[in-house]
Amino acid sequence: MREDALWKMPAAEQAAAVRRADISAVELIDSHLDRIAEVNPQVNAVTQLMAEQARTAAQRTDRRRAAGEAMGPLAGVPFTVKESTAVEGVPTTFGTERFRDLVAPADAPPVARLRAAGAIPIGHSNMPTLILAGMHTRSEMFGDTVNPWDSTRTPGGTSGGDAVAVATGMAALGLGNDSGGSVRIPAQFCGVAGLKPSTGRFPADHRVLGPDDPGPASQMLVTDGPLARSVGDLRLAYEALAGTDPRDPRAVPAPAYGEPLAGPVKVAVVADPGGHGVHPAIRAAVAAAADALADAGYDVRDVGDVPRLDEALEAYGRITVTEFAPTWPAVRKLLGEGGDRYIAAAMEGTPPATAEELMKLMGTWLNIRRSWAEFLDEYPLLLGPSFTEPPVEPGLESRDKAGRDRVGSGMRLCSVTSFVGVPAVAVPTGVADGLPSGVQIVGRAFREDMCLAAAQSIEDRLGVLTPLDPM
Repeated sequence: MREDALWKMPAAEQAAAVRRADISAVELIDSHLDRIAEVNPQVNAVTQLMAEQARTAAQRTDRRRAAGEAMGPLAGVPFTVKESTAVEGVPTTFGTERFRDLVAPADAPPVARLRAAGAIPIGHSNMPTLILAGMHTRSEMFGDTVNPWDSTRTPGGTSGGDAVAVATGMAALGLGNDSGGSVRIPAQFCGVAGLKPSTGRFPADHRVLGPDDPGPASQMLVTDGPLARSVGDLRLAYEALAGTDPRDPRAVPAPAYGEPLAGPVKVAVVADPGGHGVHPAIRAAVAAAADALADAGYDVRDVGDVPRLDEALEAYGRITVTEFAPTWPAVRKLLGEGGDRYIAAAMEGTPPATAEELMKLMGTWLNIRRSWAEFLDEYPLLLGPSFTEPPVEPGLESRDKAGRDRVGSGMRLCSVTSFVGVPAVAVPTGVADGLPSGVQIVGRAFREDMCLAAAQSIEDRLGVLTPLDPM
């Protein structure tokens, strides 16, 4: 087995080879470090390289294996971590110069869980400044990340650095987060798989900037989630990340796998959520995924639409703007001129709610979640787009109102499924006009296992697109 081929292997095969002593964890890490040295100058996805720490962790893995200790399911597998998520001893910069020296005292819970499964963080990954500068992955500290399929298209975001690192073989797994598509959109744009879990499925701690927790919208909407080149690898990451942690009282001790449903599982297909339009290439991707699921024995049905999409998007926007309004002046200074355009457009277009209005909106939120629970009770799975267009040009959402509205519309199914807290798996379906295409499978709360199974059926029939060399 040639060392230069190690980075091409799926994460499951990498870990199995380390456990069998076919390769050492050090060899595996060095192969990825060589790949980063070769590719990262072209795509700028890995921001803070953790070479020394990763080699030290790999040496520890090899010593434990030599001593006969049990190895984890992700033994030796390298993963990237978004710049917003804490890795012990490394600055959590959020992509801004202001936080250059904000060294994390401990791993965030999802990083700790992946480490416990044997995985090794190899570097931080790029994202938009403060996660707020837009959908395109461009930060004040690290600049633009390039889509490896086409440098004129965005890799998406806000977990774009992880998607690019995984797609190009610089890491086997990426750890991002998602509050409205930040894992699923870059997965679609870069040709990889991504998981947004149910709210409360993975433990997290987002108190990076101090002892105080964020408000209720941020608590409910933001979920950490993995990216991988294959659904099988995504499943391994899911199994490692699921569980509870005393640092996160939101995390629910739900079983990772539920009971099988009787009879063929019904799948609702909605290619154009809300009827706002969908690109022909994305409609074709949804059709191809629907055919794959039907071939796998699913009961695939075209339905009119998803529940209350426009109402949900309006409530999502109003609640988040209301929560964000008190800190906006300070945050705007951190974002700087140009970096503030994306959020500024939202703040200017959506007035904060009064206390009375906010209480009513919280009731509306619960009511919309109920409508979705009833919908998913009839159709346990939903098939639709992660983004209703192929990858767009970098920074479109920050240029003007038309660009922002276009991007907001494109991600609408991601936004509403984050709002209702249900799980979704993004999976590639193929290549159209030289760009990757894909869909998402949405499921009932805490039935990530069903989403992963359906995504696996799609992948089995339509294939894996990466790793690839930058075009």
